[in-house]
Amino acid sequence: ARFEDQGQGHVFRFWDELTETEQRSFLAELNEIDLDLFASLGKTQECSIGQNLSPSPVAMLDESCKERGEELIRNGTLGVLTVAGGQGTRLGWSGPKGTFPAAPISGKSLFQLVAEQVVFASKKYGKTIPWYIMTSMQNEEATECFLVDNNCFGIDRTDIFIFSQAQIPAVDADGRMLLASKGSIAMNPDGHGGVITALQASGGLEEMESRGIAYLSYIQIDNPLVHVVDPVFLGMHVGDVSSCEVSSKCVQKADAKERVGVFCQVDSATTVVEYSDLPAEFATQTDEQGELLFSAGSIAIHMISIDFLQRVADVMPWHRAHKKVSHIHLETGERVSPQEPNAYKYERFVFDIVPMADRSLVVETKREEEFAPIKNAEGMDSPSTSKALQQARAIRWLRTYIEVHDGAQVEISPLTASSSDDLATVELPSSIDEHGACVV
Repeated sequence: ARFEDQGQGHVFRFWDELTETEQRSFLAELNEIDLDLFASLGKTQECSIGQNLSPSPVAMLDESCKERGEELIRNGTLGVLTVAGGQGTRLGWSGPKGTFPAAPISGKSLFQLVAEQVVFASKKYGKTIPWYIMTSMQNEEATECFLVDNNCFGIDRTDIFIFSQAQIPAVDADGRMLLASKGSIAMNPDGHGGVITALQASGGLEEMESRGIAYLSYIQIDNPLVHVVDPVFLGMHVGDVSSCEVSSKCVQKADAKERVGVFCQVDSATTVVEYSDLPAEFATQTDEQGELLFSAGSIAIHMISIDFLQRVADVMPWHRAHKKVSHIHLETGERVSPQEPNAYKYERFVFDIVPMADRSLVVETKREEEFAPIKNAEGMDSPSTSKALQQARAIRWLRTYIEVHDGAQVEISPLTASSSDDLATVELPSSIDEHGACVV
């Protein structure tokens, strides 16, 4: 009756064709759907960018804040939050994206590269840094198995909290839920912005509070260059120029067409405008030197205070995207695989918390130091471009101390160093020749 009342009675169209087991499974799925929330999605606003748009103020990384950040880490107030709900399908990889081999020589997975940074920082600062991982319904079990099979790469299993993001029904143009099969709804994950409500629902926020965690280093799993634990960034987050709610890192956009969100000011609030929503006249605007005005590209690295997260969890906006969704035809019962977008998926974006902060800090970092995402099988942001950037950074760090010949293959383990400075106390070879392949 609840579904009938909401105009969704059609989902029972094939009820009589289901076995008892299938009926029970279908009812269990339907009971998980929050119909009140679902009804409110119809009021979702489309993104509209007015003319009152200006570039966001940006701060540079300030090394003088490092000590303050290190003290907070030693006090046990920092946790790491990794969003890892995706599959490796676009990379031609079977399994969770985090299991993809990303390191240039060792072939370490994306999960291992993050885990080893957590292990290194925990030893360096003498304090356990817990790791929170958001998975999806599709990969939660496989993620847990992968980590456990690999002894969690040196992290105690009790210091890893795995939770899954919610799913939300896809709908047709009339707002009616689509059937994935005669006894299941076509669902999609609720976006990386779903991390906040998922943390609440899973008990993750309570777990953080019990540990005394006050700040979260938020990262996505697909960027092997990310500084998972960055005391400078944490120190700036709690500094005078920030309201200590959410801080973000940015890089200079490679060009006007780069597919990253851009930090802007809208009505004096800092916000992220998706690349697809930024009007061309803003995207291509340049200053007197010919540099892009709207150049602060979002790289999905944030420092977030826990108490702020709890305040904004229930007011995160929903976004609607027009997508192709395979479904069961209600008349014929046949499966339909559309060639054109036929349905709407709803999701939340984590960067929507940025304008909710009183003073949101945006910190510029160097692309070559912190951004080498793996999103595509080939071309831009692919394993090959990421590995080249990982090697280039390793060579830069090493050349402060030793000779590294052009053509050398080099990788620095996250267990060895988290910055060039850490290499000062490491026993290094005197040089690496052009034919060498060296993991430090």
